[in-house]
Amino acid sequence: MAANRSLHALLCATLAAGIAGCASTRLDAQWSDPQLAPNPLRGARVMVVCEAYDLAVKRICQDQMAAEVVARGGTAVPGPDAGAGAAVRPLNNDQYIGAARDAGAKAVLTHSVTTADVSSGSGVSIGLGAFGIGGGNVRGGAGVSMPVGGYQTNTGYAINSRVTEVASGKLLWTAKASASPSSDVSGQLSELNKAVFGAADKAQLF
Repeated sequence: MAANRSLHALLCATLAAGIAGCASTRLDAQWSDPQLAPNPLRGARVMVVCEAYDLAVKRICQDQMAAEVVARGGTAVPGPDAGAGAAVRPLNNDQYIGAARDAGAKAVLTHSVTTADVSSGSGVSIGLGAFGIGGGNVRGGAGVSMPVGGYQTNTGYAINSRVTEVASGKLLWTAKASASPSSDVSGQLSELNKAVFGAADKAQLF
């Protein structure tokens, strides 16, 4: 029985390690204006806009953006919708700037969310073979290996983020982050927001 429990523990540990290795969020690139002054958005009003083709994704992303701005001492101003086509058609930057100026915002922070459907196996296999205890001997054997979870399709998200100065319309900073495919949409967006806001912190935007 002890050997059986040990094998079970080993298989669980292998499965957990494999699954953990599948999920990752990375910062792909970022750029800052060479003439950017330190902390231009500290304590400022910032309009937050999320462009996405799915309304639920747009709302979740924009709420998370607002929370990140507030956590850095700023005031988040929700961006305008694009009327009846808000779920599928973003506004252009000029309309953001005009609305931000009317709201007294110093900058517009925009996230453009893109999706990519990726089909893949789980990447984790467990060998199932003969296992028996008898006569004081413990036997373990490797048998047919089969993927855990089978073949499945999930959605991976990426965020292209940019900060535009309202007064001049000038691009101050931009970054891109991407996440591995996952069925947890809210979790992916949260990790992507953390990645781009972490980059913004290093660029001393706030």
